[in-house]
Amino acid sequence: MNDETQPKPRRKRWKRILKWTGGVILVALIAWVFIAYWTSTNDCERYAAVPANPMKAVVYCDYGVPNLKLQEIEKPTPADDQLLVRVRAASVNPLDWHFIEGTPYIMRAGVGLRKPKDTRLGVDFAGTVEAVGKNVTKFKPGDEVFGGRTGAFAEYVCVRESRAVALKPANVTFEQAASVPIAGITALQGVRDKGKVQPGQKVLINGASGGVGTFAVQIAKSMGADVTGVCSTRNLDMVRSLGADHVIDYTKEDFTKGDQRYDVILDNVANHSLSECRRVLNPDGKYVLIGGGGVNEGRWLGPGLTHALKAMFLSKFVSQKMGMMLAELNHDDLAFIADLMQSGKVTPVIDKRYKLSELPQAIEYLEQGHARGKVVVNVE
Repeated sequence: MNDETQPKPRRKRWKRILKWTGGVILVALIAWVFIAYWTSTNDCERYAAVPANPMKAVVYCDYGVPNLKLQEIEKPTPADDQLLVRVRAASVNPLDWHFIEGTPYIMRAGVGLRKPKDTRLGVDFAGTVEAVGKNVTKFKPGDEVFGGRTGAFAEYVCVRESRAVALKPANVTFEQAASVPIAGITALQGVRDKGKVQPGQKVLINGASGGVGTFAVQIAKSMGADVTGVCSTRNLDMVRSLGADHVIDYTKEDFTKGDQRYDVILDNVANHSLSECRRVLNPDGKYVLIGGGGVNEGRWLGPGLTHALKAMFLSKFVSQKMGMMLAELNHDDLAFIADLMQSGKVTPVIDKRYKLSELPQAIEYLEQGHARGKVVVNVE
């Protein structure tokens, strides 16, 4: 027998084993996903009971805007380190419709495959402190505050004293304060922490008329930057009024094909390739991806995540810094923006106002992608 032919049966046997093992793993994985999907549930059963101490809140037991419901649920009681806030206004963010729609689908691995695990919505709020826990020292009943807390689309929220809550400046309304937390802090951390903007630097803000963009223009100007805002024709005057030194109408001009070079690009839209953005970025410039894409774009991974992964990979091979940022809500940055508003350096831009019962309409308007500044929900 030829020695060279002897191992062949053994190799064939190993191939069969590996093929069989791979098939078993694939079947097990499919079975796990199927079981996890159909057993995915939430705590909506508790809403069937009549609350002893009721308040109105928006809940959703299944994904999709049509499943938003305004109903009476149990009013929360503050823990020792919490304050109970009577919500006067809240605001809507792209984050909210991502949770409502459960997109991109990859996020459902953490928030619920078939149904949302957390059935409460909203983050941004502003209101009046109604009660405080025994360990709270920085706030008292009657204080006007704003901040971020899951479940803000409701008449009341409980928030920890040490978390994202701060005193509202006297010169801004509850509506204006409620528009700040996610968008304002995202803009601040994008400009100051990721972009590291310095006085005299040239900063381009793509999507300057949106929620984050309107804050970013004003914050960059307050730091002494030369700001260029990119927006549509109808928003040019508004972006100028926020302090932008230059405005570009994207319907008539492509900023990536111009001669100007920028030290920092804050991209809220992600409607240009990274190579196009690099062309107008200085050799040591910074590209900060903040958002991009509508609710129906990139439903599995999302356009933002895809763009971010490309930016992180590309950044390893070029001199320019490129990457995505996720905001972290905290007291200090809320207080920082409160000071900017108190001094008149930042004024929130509000596009439309809705009632709490009209939240589905507010979400649908935001989904269209044409909001100028923030969309606010009054809770009265």
